[in-house]
Amino acid sequence: QVQLVESGGGLVQAGGSLRLSCAASGRTFSSYAMSWFRQAPGKEREFVAAITSSGGSTYYADSVKGRFTISRDNAKNTVYLQMNSLKPEDTAVYYCVQSQARGIVVRTPGGMSYWGKGTLVTVSS
Repeated sequence: QVQLVESGGGLVQAGGSLRLSCAASGRTFSSYAMSWFRQAPGKEREFVAAITSSGGSTYYADSVKGRFTISRDNAKNTVYLQMNSLKPEDTAVYYCVQSQARGIVVRTPGGMSYWGKGTLVTVSS
C-alpha cells in the first residue's frame, strides 16, 4: 500500500524559505513521477510542481516558477520542495502526490494518483 508522508511545513515570514519533504513507501519509488499540489483556504487544489521518475524533467506552475524547486532522492525514496521568497499567497496545505501509472506526470487534481495527508505552510506578511 502506497504511503506518502509530508513534513517541513510551518510558519514563516514573507520572503523566507521552507523545504518540504515527502517520504514514500509501498512500491518502487524510482519508477513513478512525483508532484506537489496545494490548497489554500476557500480555494480548490492547484498544481505546484512535478518531477519525472528519473528527475530529468521538472514542471512548475507559473505562480511559483523561479521561487520553488522540486527535487528527488530515489535512494531515500523522498521528494522535496524547496520554497524561497515565500509570499502570503503561498499559504496553503501542501500535498505530495504520486502517479498511479509509470510514465505519467500528474498535473491536475483529478489525475490517477496517490495523495499524502498534507502539511500546512503559513506565510505571514
